[in-house]
Amino acid sequence: MKELERYYRILELEPGASLEEVNQAYRDLAFIWHPDRIPQEKERLQEKARRKLQELNEAREKLRSIKAKYKSNSTTYAPAEPRDRSNSYAPYQEKARESPTPHRNQPPAQNSDLSGQDFRRANLKGRDLSGRNLSYAKLNGANLSDAFMHKIILRGADLSNANLFRANLLLADMKEANLQGADLIGADLSGADLRGADLRGARIRSGDRLLVKLIGANLSGAIMPDGSIHE
Repeated sequence: MKELERYYRILELEPGASLEEVNQAYRDLAFIWHPDRIPQEKERLQEKARRKLQELNEAREKLRSIKAKYKSNSTTYAPAEPRDRSNSYAPYQEKARESPTPHRNQPPAQNSDLSGQDFRRANLKGRDLSGRNLSYAKLNGANLSDAFMHKIILRGADLSNANLFRANLLLADMKEANLQGADLIGADLSGADLRGADLRGARIRSGDRLLVKLIGANLSGAIMPDGSIHE
């Protein structure tokens, strides 16, 4: 029992938290502690972040396993919780090998090549799409608010009028992506490759205040919200 309580504490949860709360807590804390967010020269902090992320992975997996076993034993008809290994931080946890056929209103499958797929107006709020290939995908009008898209490939994708409010696009490949009219308020585009991207009419400011993180982003040749070409 003490071991179980320790896993909840690692995820900063009260004992008995739901599976959804476990997964959300993991995503929030993994985003904060991922080593890619820490400068390479900060070796001590890098090591601390790696240890912390390993603890988070272990805690989530143990709690998921326990909840799946409990559900399997407590009902005849309901299947056990699936072991969803979707995780935006591949170096620290093995990802599931899935390749289901994608559908416009279904979340993209982990590790799938979804280039050119149609997700227009799909509700992908809060989804973990990190590392997936969505080159030239149709995402116009899609709800991607609070989505985790660390190192996602969106080269040439149509994200016009998409809702990217507070989306994590850290180190994303967005070369020549269509972001016309997209809501980027609160989005983290640090280190993203936006060369040649079309940002005309995109929401990135409130008055004179820039509300998008663009630290280290490459905007060469991008069409900015006011129509000017970034040099």
